[in-house]
Amino acid sequence: MMSLRIVRNGLLAAAMGVTMAMGAAHAQQEISESHLQAGRDAIAAIKATERFDTILPEVGLALKERLIQSNPDLEAEIIQIVDETTLELAARRADLEREAAAIYARSINEEHLRQIADFYESEAGQALLDGGPFLARQVTTAASIWRRGIERDLLALVTRRMNEAGLRRVTAPDDAAQASE
Repeated sequence: MMSLRIVRNGLLAAAMGVTMAMGAAHAQQEISESHLQAGRDAIAAIKATERFDTILPEVGLALKERLIQSNPDLEAEIIQIVDETTLELAARRADLEREAAAIYARSINEEHLRQIADFYESEAGQALLDGGPFLARQVTTAASIWRRGIERDLLALVTRRMNEAGLRRVTAPDDAAQASE
């Protein structure tokens, strides 16, 4: 069975190729090796490219499903050939890392990249990375609840003020009317 990490790396390499083509104009900018290394360190510390690790396995799986649907009698051969070929592409994952490092290096100065890497490699930085997805979901939920309360209260207040001003009689939903009392 192929290593998921190897497959992910290859998929990231494919995404990298597209990114490299799009960033060709920026490629002319010279980046020192130390600046590029600072970019590599920063993207590794923040795990900037890990979210692309599933691309190659997903593409391989989708291709197998499509080919097997069209050629069900060749299922075993399709699986074997797609898996082998997917593994061959996995080596291209490093291309994405290089391109991501160059993108960061072109956008952020070397010293700041070092500071970013240092922070995210620290205990506090790791805690932020580890807790980040959970915290983001919690904040999104809190913001959604807050928004509903703001919508309700704004409607109730505007309705009351319009009615007090003698403008045509506006009726607010019951929950908004209760909130203003």
